[in-house]
Amino acid sequence: MFLGLDSSTQSITAVVIDPSAGLIVSQVSVNFGADLPHYGCPSGFIPGGERGEVHSDPRMWLEALEMLLGRLAERVDVSAIRMIAGSGQQHGSVYLDGTFDERLAGLAVDVPLAEQLAPALTRSTAPIWMDTSTGEECSEITAAAGGAAEVCRRSGSVAIERFTGPQIRRFWKQDPEGYGRTARIHLVSSFIGSVMAGKSVPIDFGDGAGMNLMNLETRGWDPVLLEATAPGLGDRLLDPAAATEVQGKVSSWLVRKYGFSADCEVALFTGDNPASLVGMGATAAGNVVISLGTSDTFFAAMPGPKTDPQGFGHVFGNPAGGFMSLICFRNGSLAREAMRDALGVDWSAFEQEALAASAGYAGRNLMLPFYGPEITPRRDFDGPVEAFEESATAELRVRALLEGQFLNMRLHSRWMETDTDGIRLTGGASKNNGIAQLVADVFQAPVERLEVSNSAALGAALIAAGAAGNDLAGMQAVFCKASEGAALQPDRAKAAIYQDAERRFADLLG
Repeated sequence: MFLGLDSSTQSITAVVIDPSAGLIVSQVSVNFGADLPHYGCPSGFIPGGERGEVHSDPRMWLEALEMLLGRLAERVDVSAIRMIAGSGQQHGSVYLDGTFDERLAGLAVDVPLAEQLAPALTRSTAPIWMDTSTGEECSEITAAAGGAAEVCRRSGSVAIERFTGPQIRRFWKQDPEGYGRTARIHLVSSFIGSVMAGKSVPIDFGDGAGMNLMNLETRGWDPVLLEATAPGLGDRLLDPAAATEVQGKVSSWLVRKYGFSADCEVALFTGDNPASLVGMGATAAGNVVISLGTSDTFFAAMPGPKTDPQGFGHVFGNPAGGFMSLICFRNGSLAREAMRDALGVDWSAFEQEALAASAGYAGRNLMLPFYGPEITPRRDFDGPVEAFEESATAELRVRALLEGQFLNMRLHSRWMETDTDGIRLTGGASKNNGIAQLVADVFQAPVERLEVSNSAALGAALIAAGAAGNDLAGMQAVFCKASEGAALQPDRAKAAIYQDAERRFADLLG
């Protein structure tokens, strides 16, 4: 069996798979807010941060890991687990002194993990992906490295507030003494991976690319970006490596406390988005994943490290080899729910009826579907902008909102220059047939809805099994199944309609 762990914003999850039987053996989760209320993080982070600061408590992650492993050991014979891999919320960072590895090597089974490792923290809290406090640091890194285009060319993204490099620079500026005591900087993924391995392990290419520090072409830390970020930073980072690189046997603490086999091994942990690419069965170029959530995301495998000339999209390492892109759209379900509330309708029933009723108006009425600041494109909006040919009925406004969201995705993914052979659709709104058909029509590609849950943890388990020699593509065919029923096929008669609509949408954006 193979174990995948995912430490996300609000919970930590374990998925155990048996590839020989094609089975998910067990799925177990610990919710930070519900299971560990004493940390005061009901949504997984410390509330009330000032000036855009959003931090979490690494001790909470450690206590949750112990609780998770205890629950798992009650359900599964963990001695049969052969390899462990994992993922973590991208961009979160943990800062540790020179005693960290010594503490990992000497963990006691009768003392809480957090109590044993907390003294090694040189920064008591960990900034996470939601933190937007580093605008000044982003500007400083951009200027020192030769401009936004150069930062993007080197690292795959322009300097982004929530990325780790600017967070490190902010720590160095605000607490130079604490930074001076820091011997090792980990991401959430490599921090949890280090606990499982009993020693500090590297950051993988997938997660490392979300730091504004890794050079996409060399897959090593970029000396220009390191120097632009903080002094001596390279000494505080282990060289990045591939997610499938085995780090050795598990920590003896896991063997003694939970009954893992001493022969069980640990592969590198990666970020939750690269792991989800694996868990969604989309590691080969041509398969696109669209996730319809609070923010919508569009991600896909890429054959090479091509970057977005506008700086909206991001390039990470693909755990299966090569690269992947990720584009985030802030006005996802936030915008869909805002329209629902404005129209006073039952959204789940209304959206499909509205699309059917307005089918003859495909592509004719345009809307910039932004109810607030957007990050793709990066600008502020006070509300939607409409350019309608007909009177704006409720049905047509629903269609225009949804078409606008998917036209925005289509327009801002052009830079990838990859074929869209098929779309794997996930998230709450994906269950609606009308929306799924609209995605197929706008992108002119078949759409499948996947049965996958906990895609990041499943992806981690598949990475673990792949690191042990199992065929990843074969496993994905078994574990990353589409829902029953044929894929939704695009209406080819609408190809020209949406090609013209994309052009007019771009003009409306200006």
